[in-house]
Amino acid sequence: MTTDAPAFGKGCHLHLIDGSAFIFRAYHALPPLTRKSDGLPVGAVAGFCNMLWKYVTDEHGSDAPTHAAVIFDHSARTFRNDIYDLYKANRPEPPEDLRPQFPLTRQATRAFNIACIEIEGFEADDIIATLACQARDAGGSVTIISSDKDMMQLVGDGVEMLDPIKGKPIGVDEVREKFGVGPDRVVDVQALAGDSVDNVPGAPGIGIKTAAQLIAEYGDLETLLARADEIKQPKRRQTLIDHAEQIRISRRLVELDCDTPLDFSLQSLEVRDPDPDALLGFLAEMEFRTLSARVAEKLGAKAPVVPSAPPSDVPAAPELPAIASSGHDCVRDRAALDAWVAQIREAGHVAIDTETTGLDEMRADLVGISLAVHAGSACYVPVGHVAGSDDLFGAARLVDGQLPLDEVLTVLKPVLEDPAILKIGQNVKYDWKVLARHGIRMAPVADTMLMSYALNAGTHNHGMDELAERYLAHRCIPIKDVIGSGKSQISFAQVPIDTAAPYAAEDAEVTLRLWQHFAPMLPSEKVTTVYETLERPMVPVLADMEMAGIRVDGETLKRMSTAFAQKMAQLEDEIHALAGETFNIGSPKQLGEILFDRMGLAGGKQGKTGAYSTSADVLADLAVEHDLPARVLDWRQISKLKSTYTDALQGHVNPDTGRVHTSYSIAGAQTGRLASTEPNLQNIPVRSDEGRRIREAFVAADGHRLVSLDYSQIELRILAHVADIPALKQAFRDGIDIHAMTASQMFGVPVEGMDPMIRRQAKAINFGVIYGISGFGLSRNLRIPRAEAQAFIDTYFQRFPEIRAYMDKTVADAKETGFVKTLFGRRINTPGINQSGPAAGGARRAAINAPIQGAAADIIRRAMIRMPDAIRHLPARMLLQVHDELVFEVAEDAVDDLIAVARQIMEGAAEPAMKLSVPLVVDAGSGRNWAEAH
Repeated sequence: MTTDAPAFGKGCHLHLIDGSAFIFRAYHALPPLTRKSDGLPVGAVAGFCNMLWKYVTDEHGSDAPTHAAVIFDHSARTFRNDIYDLYKANRPEPPEDLRPQFPLTRQATRAFNIACIEIEGFEADDIIATLACQARDAGGSVTIISSDKDMMQLVGDGVEMLDPIKGKPIGVDEVREKFGVGPDRVVDVQALAGDSVDNVPGAPGIGIKTAAQLIAEYGDLETLLARADEIKQPKRRQTLIDHAEQIRISRRLVELDCDTPLDFSLQSLEVRDPDPDALLGFLAEMEFRTLSARVAEKLGAKAPVVPSAPPSDVPAAPELPAIASSGHDCVRDRAALDAWVAQIREAGHVAIDTETTGLDEMRADLVGISLAVHAGSACYVPVGHVAGSDDLFGAARLVDGQLPLDEVLTVLKPVLEDPAILKIGQNVKYDWKVLARHGIRMAPVADTMLMSYALNAGTHNHGMDELAERYLAHRCIPIKDVIGSGKSQISFAQVPIDTAAPYAAEDAEVTLRLWQHFAPMLPSEKVTTVYETLERPMVPVLADMEMAGIRVDGETLKRMSTAFAQKMAQLEDEIHALAGETFNIGSPKQLGEILFDRMGLAGGKQGKTGAYSTSADVLADLAVEHDLPARVLDWRQISKLKSTYTDALQGHVNPDTGRVHTSYSIAGAQTGRLASTEPNLQNIPVRSDEGRRIREAFVAADGHRLVSLDYSQIELRILAHVADIPALKQAFRDGIDIHAMTASQMFGVPVEGMDPMIRRQAKAINFGVIYGISGFGLSRNLRIPRAEAQAFIDTYFQRFPEIRAYMDKTVADAKETGFVKTLFGRRINTPGINQSGPAAGGARRAAINAPIQGAAADIIRRAMIRMPDAIRHLPARMLLQVHDELVFEVAEDAVDDLIAVARQIMEGAAEPAMKLSVPLVVDAGSGRNWAEAH
């Protein structure tokens, strides 16, 4: 920077560009891009350069800057972390393909000959605040090019903001519109409302609107806190009294520091023209052909030659050796283990796989660990192989030639927990939990199963054996070749080490090679953000939830089983009375004969065996016409509840923890929905009294309460947003009963005094439309004639034509591209969309629903990923996810605090990636058991 520039003063105009905001805007707005010569990610750099070029070439008119600078954040930790150690703790790590681009954006700024500023320990906002105050005090004017709400406290005489996306100025009026107060009181409002993005705690339960009202009434924050006991509303009064110190800390966190130490002067920021050689040289190095040509033409220089292919002197990637056991070691001594640890540290990554005595991570014993660092080599570290029986009553003993388990874990723990070393797994959540039970929390982790899922959801399965054959042309050793099958199957602990080692080491090497295959595909297929923000961060979150488990009251389950048995007996009597004879209700053959032969009901279809179908769909159709099939459906539901839950759950209680530990599949449903297994806690019916009663058996630990937070009608809200339905959007903004409003618009009846049956019909249609329901399906749900159901749907589309337009466009796009996308970029493949015949209808309905259900799944994933850091200061933990609902266990005296924090996270989960045109609303409840809480 020059030192002989004229002094900054009256008539000078300083532009301060929020560089970090430019970077993230460029990264998320543009598709991934890699430099062809070496595969370096440069998409964010390209977007950043385009934004800078637009800024440099814009005609600013009377607002033209005399001085300018781009300000960056230096690092994540600042002086605010010393004030509050959880500040910004819930922010996810930057995506892997963005990290190497940060220094390149600084180089780009310098190449454009614009001052580039960052200071360790201070945020870009503080540097901007300091420069703005200095420029204003010197008599100049300032424009802050950013839409960051935190900088709105600086707006005032001589200082304005400019939204770089909308191109609109942000002045005092705009600040007042957003916060309800002027810029001088923005900090007070933010201190009360808190900020879930930056993890500023604020006052629980107080939002921007309430905060603005309080500050307007009392004048400023300190006066409000001093007079808090005067507030008439009891809960609000107590919140301010109890959290006064937390609120004051929040104010210190949100108030910008105008005294950041600077080692340069304002005059050194004088605007300078770009140096053509420097700028074009940088653009050529990045291989930005189009921008290079535009810049060269504007600057009157010759465009640089950018090679379209890798230089000839760059060697081709070596062909990898085949996966073979000859490259696999069995580690039996400390020196060999230390050598592998040294390899891991040098490489900075390791593929890891654990071998155990069973599939239940909470109870299985660790038998061995396999590692791979480079293609062509891997190792197996046995620790738990036994001779003889390995059951409790056998004479099992550890075989010789194994390092002690404790020693192996002690040696591996530092590298497995080293944040600088990437741990790669296939379904790594299993290995994470196994090792966590031994005191090792692996971080960071990558998961080849989730990479495949992000790339290929809906096209094939993501198990290692299938992925190895499909992408590596390698057939893995079948597990049955190692442990046998059927009655002769043995535990992995009983497998001889020489047999186990090739199998286990192969798993690690296959995992490593899958990672090497998938990693470069993520940016080229434009799914890096999905993997990095929605898939990979879920691993430790779900692992902790699964390990926490939920307490179940066995006595309550036993009482329910008895009650269900009695209810089934009662239904059996009713069914037999309706049939006029007794028969085995559980026999499809006997039931079919009763319905179609003896009662003569229509619609009977016989299969190859001659027996009639009595599936749920068949019975649902018949239930419209006769009570007997309706009662059979009720009997089947009670029978399922008894066998699947009240009987079976008793066997799922872990004897060591006294809790039930479900397992969540991250890559199960192609829409991103999680699936709960062993046991499945997501399919407990909540629409029936019996199903709701089962939740009574899920109880909180002593001194605690269960808290349930549930998104209200989230899929309908997303539909209103994506289909751009004005009537629904306004109803959601106004907090109107959406089902009553729909019924009123469809059937022309007033909302006041509405017949509950009419509202129920509208509700069924509202939710049915999301799933592309037909008149046939709606007639089943409502148990009404098909013609009447179809008339309801026709009327619905007449009232809301935007929904039909959305459906038609979604299906057309899916037919053209073979996939649909959620709001957050998740790609859901639709392989059957162009088929004909009966399958076409199902594929069409799936394509219509997938972006909506997928977006809902993405939103709750985003909330779950942020939640652990947000509630870390509370005596609480997240236990369950049931689609749109999260269940927590929290100390009795912290229930309200937990609800306030969790609700704020959930309702703001879509942001900043997506600003929905309808609000997300979360209902909350608490109780001694799950039924009371929900």
